[in-house]
Amino acid sequence: MGESYKATPTKCASCHRLDDAHGGRYGDKCESCHSTKEWKEAAFDHTKKTSFPLTGKHEAVRCDACHTGDLYKQNLAKACVSCHRTDDEHKGRNGEKCESCHTAQDWRKVGFDHGKDTKFALKGKHTRLKCQDCHQGDVYTEKLDKVCIACHRIDDVHKGSLGPKCATCHTPDDWKKTAFDHSKDTDFPLKERHTKLACKACHKGPDPKTENLGTGCNDCHKKDDVHKGQEGETCENCHNVRGWGEGVFFDHDLTRFPLVGLHATTPCEECHLTPAYKDTDTACASCHRPDDVHKGGLGPKCALCHNPNGWAFWQFDHNTQTDYRLDGGHQGLVCRACHKDLVKNEISLPTACVSCHRRDDVHRGRFGNRCERCHVTDSFTRIK
Repeated sequence: MGESYKATPTKCASCHRLDDAHGGRYGDKCESCHSTKEWKEAAFDHTKKTSFPLTGKHEAVRCDACHTGDLYKQNLAKACVSCHRTDDEHKGRNGEKCESCHTAQDWRKVGFDHGKDTKFALKGKHTRLKCQDCHQGDVYTEKLDKVCIACHRIDDVHKGSLGPKCATCHTPDDWKKTAFDHSKDTDFPLKERHTKLACKACHKGPDPKTENLGTGCNDCHKKDDVHKGQEGETCENCHNVRGWGEGVFFDHDLTRFPLVGLHATTPCEECHLTPAYKDTDTACASCHRPDDVHKGGLGPKCALCHNPNGWAFWQFDHNTQTDYRLDGGHQGLVCRACHKDLVKNEISLPTACVSCHRRDDVHRGRFGNRCERCHVTDSFTRIK
C-alpha cells in the first residue's frame, strides 16, 4: 500500500479532471488560478504573472474569450488587432497601433490628442472630420503634408494665383471667411472701389509674395488710360479711388492755358474733344473760328483785342498798337473796311493811300503814290 501512495499523481487534474469546467482548455496547472480552499475562487493575477495587464473592460472578459487553446502552450499576440480586427471600423486604414487612440476603458472613447501627438492641431471644422478624410493610407507611416493646399487644392477658387499659404487669409473655422487685412498686412490700403475687387483682379501671378505688384495706378490701369500717356503716370493728381469719373480734380491754371473769364465755367469737353488733352490747340481761333465776325481778316490772334470775359468786351488802340494812326475819316471806319483779306499769321497791310484808294485817284497815278502831299484824311476832296 505504501508504494501505491507514492505513485499517486499530484496534479489537480489527475483527480479533478471531471470537475474541470474548462474542459482542459487551460491546461493541467489548475493551481495557477485555483486553490484548495475553494475551487470556485480563482486567484490568477494576469498583471503579475503575464506581460499583458488586464485593465478596463479586459478585466471582465472571460478567459476563453481570448484563450481559445491551451493556456500554457499558446503564445497569444498582444496587439489589439490580434483580437479586435473585426471591430476595426477603420478597416486597417489607420494601422494596427489601436492604443495610440483607443483605451481598454472604452473602445469608443478616443484618447489620441492630434494637437499634442502631432505637429498639426485640429481646429475649427477639422475637429469634425473623420480620420480617413485626411489619412487615406497607413496613419503611422503616411507622411501628410501640413500645408492647406495639400488637401484643399480643388477648393482653391484663386486657382493658385495667391500662392499656397491659405492660412494668410483663411481659418479652419470657415473657408469662406477671410482674416486678411490688406490695409494692415500690405503697403497698399484698399479703399472705395478697390475694396469690392476680387483678389485675382490684381493678383494674377502664381504667388503674391513673389509677385511684387507695383502700387502705382498705371501698374494696373495702363490700358484704361484714355489720355494715352500724355498726362504721365500720376493718375492720383486728378483721379481718386471712388471712380475714374468721380470728383476729378485738375488745376488748369498750372498749364500753359490758365482758365480765366468765361473759360473757367466752360465744361472740359467743350474744348477737349478727345481725352488727348495736350493735342488741343491753345489759339483762340482753334475753338472760336465760327465766332469770328472778321472772317479771318484780323488774323488768328484774337487776344490782341478781345479777352475771355466776353467777345463784346474788346479794346484795341490802333494809334498806339500799330504804325498807322487812324484820324480824320479813318476814325469811323469798321475794321473790315481795310482788313478784307484772310490773314493766316501776322497782319501786314501797306500804309500807302493808294493801297486802298487807287480807284479814287482822279489823277490816274500821274502825281505818284504820295497822296498825303496834297490831301488830308478828313476828306479826300479837301486839299492842303
